[in-house]
Amino acid sequence: MPPNTTVTRRRNALLLHRRFLEQAIAAGLPAKGLDQAFAQKLEVSPSMWSQIKSSRPIGDTLARQIERHCGVEAGWLDRAELAADVPDAAEERFVATARLAWREANAKGKRDLSRWLNALP
Repeated sequence: MPPNTTVTRRRNALLLHRRFLEQAIAAGLPAKGLDQAFAQKLEVSPSMWSQIKSSRPIGDTLARQIERHCGVEAGWLDRAELAADVPDAAEERFVATARLAWREANAKGKRDLSRWLNALP
């Protein structure tokens, strides 16, 4: 099955966002307002950046714009191998829920949860 371009581009855009946040925080900038600063760097509105992070597809023109403003080569957002280790928001929520279930379970509940997960393909 070919990789989903929409998901790949979003995950790679989030990877660029994470790099931006790490650099900004390392430079001593306050965390508040960094999403707006990233949107400004991309030359999109903060609202559009918020939509991109959650569900808005990134078309070819916007993809090339993001790449140009982030200093990566054209086509970078389309590379599926980059996005492989970048969790999306739904995955993060699932992991947080699973962690909470694990922590609140007794020994039998933890065994059952482990068995269920290990039985998955």
